[in-house]
Amino acid sequence: MSQSEKMTIFVVNPGSTSTKLAVFEGEKEVKREIIRSPQSSGRSIWEDFENRLASIQTWFRKTQLRPAAVAGVGGLLKPVKGGTYRINSRMIDDAKQNIQGEHASNLGCVLAHELASEYGCPAFVVDPVSTDELEPLARYSGHPSIERRSLSHALNIHAVARRAAADLGRSIDSSAFVVAHLGGGISVAPVKNGKIIDANDASSDGPFSPERTGGLPLQSVITLAFSGRFTEKEMQTMVMGKGGLVAYLGTKSAEDVEEKICAGNSTAAQVYEAMAYQISKEIGAMATVHSGSLDAVVLTGGLAASVRLTDWISNRVRFLGPVLVYPGEHELLALALGTLRVLKGEEQAQEY
Repeated sequence: MSQSEKMTIFVVNPGSTSTKLAVFEGEKEVKREIIRSPQSSGRSIWEDFENRLASIQTWFRKTQLRPAAVAGVGGLLKPVKGGTYRINSRMIDDAKQNIQGEHASNLGCVLAHELASEYGCPAFVVDPVSTDELEPLARYSGHPSIERRSLSHALNIHAVARRAAADLGRSIDSSAFVVAHLGGGISVAPVKNGKIIDANDASSDGPFSPERTGGLPLQSVITLAFSGRFTEKEMQTMVMGKGGLVAYLGTKSAEDVEEKICAGNSTAAQVYEAMAYQISKEIGAMATVHSGSLDAVVLTGGLAASVRLTDWISNRVRFLGPVLVYPGEHELLALALGTLRVLKGEEQAQEY
C-alpha cells in the first residue's frame, strides 16, 4: 500500500434529503458528490437505509480508490467527550435505536461501518452531535425533572474554533470563543480551551432558525399542547421542521427570503432581522459564560454566507470582540482531519 493510499479517506455525511460524500487524500479534498434522497415525510430514516447505502457504495466504487479509513458524521448518540471514535457495535445499536431522538445524522456511523467493511478498513466518527463537554452549572434547567442536554453542531463548532485560533495565532488550548453555527438549526456555544462548555439545544432552544422555532414562551406552549388542536407529533413538527422562517414566511431558504426583501417585502425584512436579533442575544448570553472576555465571536454555517444577516449580527455583538466569519459547513473536512489525526498517530481513537 502506497503512502497516498494510506492517507485516502472516504467521508459520508447524511442529511434528511441528501448525502454528502467526499474523498480526501490527506488534508486535500479530491472528489465530492451530493446524492439526493426522496423526501419521505412521516417515514423513519431507517426505512430508506438500504437504498441510500447502495447509491453511496456505487459512487465510491466508481472512484476506483481504496480508503485507509471511512469517516461518518456522528449522530444523537449517548453523551460523549469530543474527539474521534472508532465505530463499534454499541454505537451502531444506539444509532439504530435513536436513543436521543431520530435524526438523519444517526445514519452516519452505520453507513460508514458498512462502507468500511467492504474495503476492510476502520471506520470512525468525529465530534458527534451528542458531544457533551458542558460544565456543571450549564446542566441546570430550572426543574430537577429536566436536565439540559448537550446536542449541538459540535463537529463544525470544534473545527472553526481550531481555525479561528490558528488565524489569531493562538493555541486552541488557551482560547475563548463564542461560536454560532447558523444553518437549518442554530447552535450558539461558548468554546473554552477547545471545549464546548455550554450550548443551546438547537432542536428546541435558542434563536429561531429557517425551520425551527427555538425557545418559545412556555406557558403558551403548554396551553397550545393541551388545546386538542394538535397531536404530540404535530407539536414536535411545529417546533422542529415547520417553525422559524417556514412558519413566518413559508420558506426555509435564506435566498428566497433575501429575494423577498430585495422586492420590497417589509415583513420578510423584519422576520429576517428578528432572527439576527435573536442570534445576537444568544451570543451575548453565551459571552457571559466567559465573563465577557473573548478572543472572538465566530459565525459559521450555511447562513453565514448571507452578508445581510452577518452584518446585522456583527453590528450588535462586535463590542464583545472581533467577529470572524467562516461561511459554509466545514463538516466534511473536519471528519477527514479528525480521522487523519488518528491515522498519523497524532491522536488516539476513543472507544464508544
